[in-house]
Amino acid sequence: MSQFNDDMTKLLAGHENFLSRKNEPIVGGNGILTRYKHPILTAEHTPVFWRYDLNEETNPYLLERIGINAAMNAGAIKWHGKYLLIVRVEGVDRKSFFAVAESPNGIDNFRFWNYPITMPEDAIPATNIYDMRLTAHEDGWLYGLFCAERHDDNAPVGDLSSATATAAISRTKDLIHWERLPDLKSKSQQRNVVLHPEFVEGKYAFYTRPQDGFIDAGNGAGIGWALIDDITHAEVKEETIIDRRYYHTIKEVKNGEGPHPLKTSKGWLHLAHGVRACAAGLRYVLYMYMTSLEEPTKIIASPAGYLLAPQGEERIGDVSNVLFTNGWIADEDGTVFIYYASSDTRMHVATSTIDKLVDYCLNTPEDGLRSAASVEVLKKMIENNLRHIDEQ
Repeated sequence: MSQFNDDMTKLLAGHENFLSRKNEPIVGGNGILTRYKHPILTAEHTPVFWRYDLNEETNPYLLERIGINAAMNAGAIKWHGKYLLIVRVEGVDRKSFFAVAESPNGIDNFRFWNYPITMPEDAIPATNIYDMRLTAHEDGWLYGLFCAERHDDNAPVGDLSSATATAAISRTKDLIHWERLPDLKSKSQQRNVVLHPEFVEGKYAFYTRPQDGFIDAGNGAGIGWALIDDITHAEVKEETIIDRRYYHTIKEVKNGEGPHPLKTSKGWLHLAHGVRACAAGLRYVLYMYMTSLEEPTKIIASPAGYLLAPQGEERIGDVSNVLFTNGWIADEDGTVFIYYASSDTRMHVATSTIDKLVDYCLNTPEDGLRSAASVEVLKKMIENNLRHIDEQ
């Protein structure tokens, strides 16, 4: 065997061993969910044959030819018994693309399909596409809504960083062949748009996030709601804010819907991200709320603070101190797999149950928006607990 073949064999064997690593739950926590020891997807999880030219004639030194920087911000779906993620894969050239990774159990052994997704382009090609939200809609299609980023041609000459964002819409029946629909028309820029899984008043319902600029929310007041007559020519004509931003909270700078909400007997469970400013920059965390089954725009529960925040190695990466989610899966037995990315670098999973998440939402105190209110809530629980202890 030549040195090249020997090195290639070792490379492939090492990668297989890495992919086969068993993930382990982290003991402890707050009882709401369970984190896991290892990230489920990283740049190193991408196939060797994506990164290396395995032909000795054209790559005699077995050098990596196409570098991958990150695997993050994945949509999720249970598909033919497998746990599938539509992953934002980012190359070292800063261009993102979508690829499917599947696992037999939703916790480990995630493996990418051989080829990335070939996503048709819009009439105006985007420079970058990313962060797909997946919705299996009752109309029979599987929709993928994602951000399409383009350079802002109204920026001053020489400004190569200003960008615009639109919500791109695509659909598929097999996750391989995708139909690209026209981007969502909106008066505002839109980066975090999610399709509700059911018709509402006979129309398609969108969760939106209007903002004045690519980064800054500006007058964008929070997570919005819009009804669309025709998804093949989607346009936001009227937009209602259903989850507002508030001063000195986890979502004072901006917030955005994560994956589409989960339907339960008590209401719709929502998972979202909230952003605040701090001395280290912008801090992204994940939070939850619930809306009414009868009135999906009516919030019926809003626990104070965050559900998940960066910890340990999650705090370090390309954009540090960030958690982001756009995918979760509710299994038939009530288990919920929450897929989240840390610091724009890698993917993780945390598990809970529908019952626990509903209980968390309905029975966790809301944010009183003042220190004094927080103290009063805490004192009330302390008093009840001390009384209960005395009665034992």
